[in-house]
Amino acid sequence: MGELAFGAVAAWLVALSVYDLRRRRLPNWLTLPGAAVVLGAAAFAGCGGPAAAGAAALFVLYAAVHLLAPAAMGAGDAKLALGVGGLTGAFGPDVWLLAAMAAPVLTAGCALVALTRRGGTVPHGPSMCAASAVAVALVVV
Repeated sequence: MGELAFGAVAAWLVALSVYDLRRRRLPNWLTLPGAAVVLGAAAFAGCGGPAAAGAAALFVLYAAVHLLAPAAMGAGDAKLALGVGGLTGAFGPDVWLLAAMAAPVLTAGCALVALTRRGGTVPHGPSMCAASAVAVALVVV
């Protein structure tokens, strides 16, 4: 991944995280175009198949949780799963699995801290973004 691409992905993940922390939602204008760019770039780089598989697999998991428990996970998280699933899937199943497993753990840890301090909920998007960034960075760096 080139420096420009890495910077663009990092900026996208930061923008998503900040937006979700401030407004408790992930807007379509950030999630869906980002997913399309990630999947297009992965296809251009020759790893479109793994990226598409990662996007589809993570989307199905998140969409199922959203449909079964809408209060637990928003539709924005499911849409973000397309982009981060594609991003991590492009780097292999181990990267995808690490990010997919780390995101809920990060959110749970943040929720425990939030409960002890102020008794609120925490958005899941920033954990998805952070877990994906770290998982990819472990392979790229």
